[in-house]
Amino acid sequence: MSISRRQFLGTAGTGLLLAESQFLQARRASAMSPLAEVAINPSRPKVALIQGQERRKIVHDALAAIDEQIKAKLAGKKYVVIKPNGLSAENPLASTNADALRGILDYMTPRFRGPVVIAESSAGDTLEVFENHHYKRLLPEYAKLSLVDLNREAKYRTLPLIDFDLHVTQVRLAARLLDPEAFVIGAAILKTHNTVVATLSVKNMVLGAPLHSAPGETTEWNDKRKFHVGIRQTHYNMMLAAQKLQPNWGVAVVDGFEGMEGEGPGSGTAVPSRLAIASTDYIAADRVALETMGINPAWVGYLTYCGQVGLGEYEMGKIDLVGAKLASVKRNYRLHPDIQRELKWMGPMEGLPPILGESRQTSGTTSA
Repeated sequence: MSISRRQFLGTAGTGLLLAESQFLQARRASAMSPLAEVAINPSRPKVALIQGQERRKIVHDALAAIDEQIKAKLAGKKYVVIKPNGLSAENPLASTNADALRGILDYMTPRFRGPVVIAESSAGDTLEVFENHHYKRLLPEYAKLSLVDLNREAKYRTLPLIDFDLHVTQVRLAARLLDPEAFVIGAAILKTHNTVVATLSVKNMVLGAPLHSAPGETTEWNDKRKFHVGIRQTHYNMMLAAQKLQPNWGVAVVDGFEGMEGEGPGSGTAVPSRLAIASTDYIAADRVALETMGINPAWVGYLTYCGQVGLGEYEMGKIDLVGAKLASVKRNYRLHPDIQRELKWMGPMEGLPPILGESRQTSGTTSA
């Protein structure tokens, strides 16, 4: 009997849902076992939450508050990569502030004598981001510092994702962010998002890693677009990229001195949260960041998935918080106007056909 493409995709989707259900049941069973829990996460992650009136200082102080954790991961690394959020060359609120980078560099300078690279694959022209947001002014201030446009460097490693039809598609991720000799620092911002609710340290890394054609190339291409292929697929693809990148993550810094609410990540309005977050566990850092923004953590699919597959700690009760109290810094950020549609990833898939083989099973015949 012939099967239409629609029937095939629907059946494949059902199988994926069953597999996901079985996986989550196994995860829950594992979570109830103290031995399994200790084996997966022998120590609690520490997240620094610092509030103050000077961006540069609170970023530095957040890193200093977890100094021992950073030193342990920094040991043996050949160079440091700082990955800013360079979303927009025009809107300074949408991109990492140069003073946040100064705070990171102030912390790193007495602790690391090797080269430091500020590297980005902006959605537009990365060199315009460097120029317009004054990153070039950092070069004479710090020794062994350089700026790299990852799109122009054009060195990559590939990763298979899924497309809208759940078929495999390859993307190119910046090789520097996957170099085991690099200590990767994510310099993110507190921002709402128009697709995945919030963009923080993990989102900054996984959507900053894919490359696109550099200005002047004959053929235009953009692997960032391969992530935006459906409300469910986007979250899943982000988790796949996080799995690839996570072994190389050094420390996450979330600059919330001035966050963005509403129509983030590029056109929202400023929120003077006046805080900085740092952790060697990117998932834990983002979990705390969501608390400061008043966002339900269950709404953020890619972070939920990252927690479920063990890329970091997503339960607040298992995170050690140092610095300010959450209650003293929390502000309820206004979410994107499309929030109701964004949350549709949480519901059931619609229009699926019956499970393959169901009719034979109900008639008493089974297949092995």
